[in-house]
Amino acid sequence: MSGTAQGFRELYGYPPEGVWAAPGRVNLIGEHTDYNDGFALPFALPQRTEAAAARRTDGMLRLHSADTPSGVVTLDPARLDPAHPPKGSDSWAAYPAGVLWALREAGLPVGGADLHVRSEVPTGAGLSSSAALEVATALALTDLYGIPLGRPELAALARRAENAYVGVPCGVMDQMASACATDGHALHLDTRSLRQDHIPFDCAAAGLRLLVIDTRVKHDLADGAYAERRASCHGAAAALGLPALRDLPYGELEQALARLPDPVARSRVRHVVTENERVVRVEELLRAGRLRETGPLLTEGHRSLREDYAVSCPELDLAVATANAAGAYGARMTGGGFGGSALALVDAEAEPVVTRAVTEAFARAGYGPPRITAAAPSAGAARIL
Repeated sequence: MSGTAQGFRELYGYPPEGVWAAPGRVNLIGEHTDYNDGFALPFALPQRTEAAAARRTDGMLRLHSADTPSGVVTLDPARLDPAHPPKGSDSWAAYPAGVLWALREAGLPVGGADLHVRSEVPTGAGLSSSAALEVATALALTDLYGIPLGRPELAALARRAENAYVGVPCGVMDQMASACATDGHALHLDTRSLRQDHIPFDCAAAGLRLLVIDTRVKHDLADGAYAERRASCHGAAAALGLPALRDLPYGELEQALARLPDPVARSRVRHVVTENERVVRVEELLRAGRLRETGPLLTEGHRSLREDYAVSCPELDLAVATANAAGAYGARMTGGGFGGSALALVDAEAEPVVTRAVTEAFARAGYGPPRITAAAPSAGAARIL
């Protein structure tokens, strides 16, 4: 029996009906494009969130996390209310509770359940720990109740849980990567149509490493900054007469910017349109096996996120600048920003050099030590027991 299954049995006094797992994700390129109907190129991480679960006959929902100090959170699904999600030490429970709420709101016959979750995905690192929890929960509940839901539909409901129940106005990229990614591939995602293309991405075969540099600086996408940027983008699209910024061709960017009087709106639009173009160019290079040539596009993306979208921070900027100076082909922040992680594409033999350089730079700056690991594209969510 897996550790998560054993934890379930010790907690609830009986064995689970199964264990489901969903991964965190890294976004190679395509940041803050998903809520603008644009393109992204994420891949799933080996680190996963596991959910052991079993049905209940009384309709109640009991939730427990091995990673938080709170005890079992007991909720009545009939009383789940987006206006009053779990708070304080129980705030993590808003994510699985929101998934059950979203499934039931969609008219799906999901009843009560006991869940015990355990995660390897670092929280606050920009690696989508929340999406991993949502997708693992959604897969567990739909499997338990025999609901044949496609992975894109499952991801969309997980996103609705985060948007409408938790209150984070994220796009669908994180949940799609967690639910739909495949081993050894990046996921080219059209966030409007939800079309997916699985692009081979094998750094090891090319003699490369993609380092994830977790700055250990925590961020909170519910603090208003994320919502402000989303509103700014939607307002700019409306001012330009477009359904979304995705509909502004790269070749027409400068003319469109000249029509926007607000300099902040111009900056936000510039980032989204150029970032969509970077996704297209990185995909072309990956398909051609020219992985090293993606490096400058990663760095260009970071510059855009720092200067035009204003979502970086000193720790992320230091990680990117130091990795590049130590020999990386390119580097950039990944995730929503205001902390979290950066990526650096390096030769395999340069991994210890870059790792040491970034660690020493953080120490000189008085920052806590970063957590640096190599990431490999992994499989999406699945039942594991």
